Amino acid sequence: MTKMKVFLTILFVTVFIQAQSTTIPRVPEWAKEAVWYQIFPERFCNGDDSNDPKAIDLAGGWPYVIPSDWQVSSWTSDWYKTQPWEENNDFDFYGDTGLRRYGGDLQGVIDKLDYLQELGITAIYLNPVFESPSLHKYDAAYYHHIDNNFGPDPEGDRAIWAKEDNTNPESWEWTSADKLFLELISECHKRNMKIIIDGVFNHVGTNFWAFQDVVKNQEASQFKDWFMINKWDDPATEENEFDYSGWYGVKDLPEIKEDENGLIPAASDHVMHVVKRWMDPNGDGDTSDGIDGWRLDVAEMVNINFWKKFRTWVKDINPEAYITGEIWWKDWPNNVMMNATPWLQGDTFDAVMNYRYTRAVKQFLIDQKTQVNAEAFRDTVNTLLSEYGENYYVLMNLLGSHDTERLSSLIINPDHWYDHGAVPKDREEFDIRKPNEHERQIQKLCVALQFTMPGAPMVYYGDEAGMTGGDDPDCRKPMVWQDKIYDDESHHPFGKARNTEAIFFDKDMFNWYQKMISMRKSDKIFSLGDIKFIESGNEKVLIFSRSLTDETVFVAVNNSGTESEVTIDLISESPDKLTDLLTQSSFNCIKGKVNLTIEPYQVFILK
Repeated sequence: MTKMKVFLTILFVTVFIQAQSTTIPRVPEWAKEAVWYQIFPERFCNGDDSNDPKAIDLAGGWPYVIPSDWQVSSWTSDWYKTQPWEENNDFDFYGDTGLRRYGGDLQGVIDKLDYLQELGITAIYLNPVFESPSLHKYDAAYYHHIDNNFGPDPEGDRAIWAKEDNTNPESWEWTSADKLFLELISECHKRNMKIIIDGVFNHVGTNFWAFQDVVKNQEASQFKDWFMINKWDDPATEENEFDYSGWYGVKDLPEIKEDENGLIPAASDHVMHVVKRWMDPNGDGDTSDGIDGWRLDVAEMVNINFWKKFRTWVKDINPEAYITGEIWWKDWPNNVMMNATPWLQGDTFDAVMNYRYTRAVKQFLIDQKTQVNAEAFRDTVNTLLSEYGENYYVLMNLLGSHDTERLSSLIINPDHWYDHGAVPKDREEFDIRKPNEHERQIQKLCVALQFTMPGAPMVYYGDEAGMTGGDDPDCRKPMVWQDKIYDDESHHPFGKARNTEAIFFDKDMFNWYQKMISMRKSDKIFSLGDIKFIESGNEKVLIFSRSLTDETVFVAVNNSGTESEVTIDLISESPDKLTDLLTQSSFNCIKGKVNLTIEPYQVFILK
């Protein structure tokens, strides 16, 4: 081979590799600037009471008993008060809440998109919307249909399911709920909002169509290899010996069988068709009418090889789609810290839900007896940045979710293991009251930090409205809306005495969230800029800079109950003055330094 041929070959390979690497970016650029809002659909807004669940819609779901006088609960009722139909059953409060339905639906989400736009939200993450008998929808009966109670014609949808061949995507029709979901996607995109949904592909519900076939036909079922069957029923005996493995041992959630490549081929193929259905509904290559990505449930419990294949399906349809996994800050079974790096190598996920960030904020801003100092918080963030690199900028930086205590209740109940014993049924002394003025200030401080640091901030529905709640199910109360009048909270789940508290939309907290979101969106420095921590000389004061091109912003946070005097060394920066973006106050810079007096629990954002 001549030198020219060698040169041309190397040039061709280099150009080809570069072309391939630029076809699908490591992470979607839009996700770096996203402001996320998480919606738990059954509890967000009831936009159509004609589709409210009936007893038949609960059939097949935990606790497998439906009281004869069951009815949909009042949206504005005292959360902890026993509902009329709950008075004569054998469940305690936390058993009753598994049966409660409040009627939240997709029309309610559509109706509130203008509210979300006013708040400043640019991307929505919906908890599961697929057909299921539960309130949470993590026990799917179908992946290829939206829950019928989320749409306008539940009975008509039920008739459509009955005539389909679930194994043949060509036979799948669009139910009224499916069509309304596509309308929701369209309305989001009209407002330049992205929308992703929960993909629960580790397990299904006992109502799942393939599992139902296994229950009915046992070893003769064509889907017998989809699940981990421990024992088949012996028809010669009266006893039902049928046994199978459920997620984490929960029989309500049959686990899908895996091999070395993840989900077995037949189940994997079904999921592939589901991905195509919701990402490109018309199958015409135009993805503007499809979802913008996926949040993947219990992701570390599925073989990573499956997720790598999953990524190719998603990115082949829409290279700009976003994939985030539920990877916790701790590996619970092995009780070790969880590092999500294996899933963030450019061949699996774009992001994870950043619970490690939540934990760091809790330890620095919320805990009291076990509080860490500013240096420890800095070290944690630097560790995360070094582990995740560019991916860190698209991680969902959250301060609460449907699986944990809400931020406000986390603040009320400090110094305890995060997401453990965070509800009265698990820890008797867990306090369910509303925050006082000081605790609301701590919440504002947490939010200010969340919106000035790298990573895509995510708001859990209702936090901006001042909602409280411990871990599941208390974090899943009906959304508090400004135009509704709510009953006071005066009850306790175990009948203990408590102060009566008014429940209302907290306009002041909403304004704070709105202000933080507006500031972040108005300047790319907060979503794209580098971060550098600056010594403050005070273990309670955190100072850092965000820099992009030739601009720099300085953030100073006082995490103490006393006034603090600090000096920020601007290093190479030499402006005449800095302006606080929150108050528009100006501060003179002298010889490359600025002196600040920071009030207790105050934050400065200086540019």
